[in-house]
Amino acid sequence: MSLHTFYNIVIALLEVILKIGSRFDLKLRQGYVGRKQTFERLAQHITVQDKVFWFHCASLGEYEQGLPVFEALKQKRPDHKVVLSFFSPSGYEIKQNAEIADVVVYLPTDSKSNAKKFLDLVHPELIVFVKYEIWINYLFEIKNRHYKAILISALFRDQQIFFKWYGGLFRKALTAFHHIFVQNVNSQILLENKGIQNTTVAGDTRFDRVLQNKATSKPVAHINEFINGKLCIVIGSSWPEDEIILSRYINQTKHDVKFIFVPHNVNTSHINHIKNLLKVPTIVFSEADSDNCVEMKVMIVNKIGLLRNLYNFGDIAYVGGAMGKTGLHNILEPAVFGIPIIIGKNFAKFPEAKAMIKNGGVISIDNYKSLAAELEDLITNDIARRDKGQKNANFVNLNSGVVSKIIGIIEL
Repeated sequence: MSLHTFYNIVIALLEVILKIGSRFDLKLRQGYVGRKQTFERLAQHITVQDKVFWFHCASLGEYEQGLPVFEALKQKRPDHKVVLSFFSPSGYEIKQNAEIADVVVYLPTDSKSNAKKFLDLVHPELIVFVKYEIWINYLFEIKNRHYKAILISALFRDQQIFFKWYGGLFRKALTAFHHIFVQNVNSQILLENKGIQNTTVAGDTRFDRVLQNKATSKPVAHINEFINGKLCIVIGSSWPEDEIILSRYINQTKHDVKFIFVPHNVNTSHINHIKNLLKVPTIVFSEADSDNCVEMKVMIVNKIGLLRNLYNFGDIAYVGGAMGKTGLHNILEPAVFGIPIIIGKNFAKFPEAKAMIKNGGVISIDNYKSLAAELEDLITNDIARRDKGQKNANFVNLNSGVVSKIIGIIEL
């Protein structure tokens, strides 16, 4: 049995798993139902006469990463329609009405028949995939049709399947891309060692995106009243591993400091879990008004989409995901506002974290003791806090300009 045949069997099994799982899990159900509607939605919005860009993202994070490039391409070719696709409900459900797109859909599973039908309907002039999206049958069909596809903000490591002895099928899929824009030199070297030469070290488009976010940052209701002129620590995209040690510090600290919790999961049970960990005056964002939040020490945000604006109110940020193994969340979002950042210990797969730790603006902690020590220093040492924050802002500015590099190479 060939590896491609085995891959197709796995995809067929995935379809069965998603169908069965959709009966028991809301997220799987959203994706399963949404994928069944994809072809109908495409037929309603795209005609054979249309000129089309197809932008694909795994989820919300990749959408934010790719958006500056999407916008630049749309500005360059405003006559083109845009098909925006997601694989994950966490992207589609939030961005199904994204202004950049004429139609937003779930990407059907990666079967040969789905790939052919999808591309028949979309017939894109240009395809942009973001970071890690490698779907074998879609890419092979793209290559067979000689469609122009690019991969942006790609990040490769030698542990990935592309660079293993058994990864030939996946390396072959990479040859479908007309050009691959990688984040760093190591990624380029790994590809070139496997004979893939059509690469450019452009950097990470998230640097451009967070600068856009800063320029368009919006006020958030009742936050100024809650902070009330005090030092504020914003805890972004927290997971239980983060919340356990942070709540312990919050419960014990004597400093007159405010804390804003923005957990990754905002469902009611998780919000209540955080509330139960805290022994200090706490309010949930949806229940706050200008009066009842002033004397509170902690606000727990139970609404999606506010975090990037909330970092603007912080003096210190803690970014979650790296205390456990779920993956570090975006540290560039707070960095652009010039504040120091604390993260957990599992950041090896995140080159920006390594660089920013070395640069002196990001601090990694591995337990409660180190968290408490670092917070004490940042809270009490104004000069050190501002210096670390400025290093982060400078780092973002120094690494921006990625979109113009990409657009300058793409021929339309």
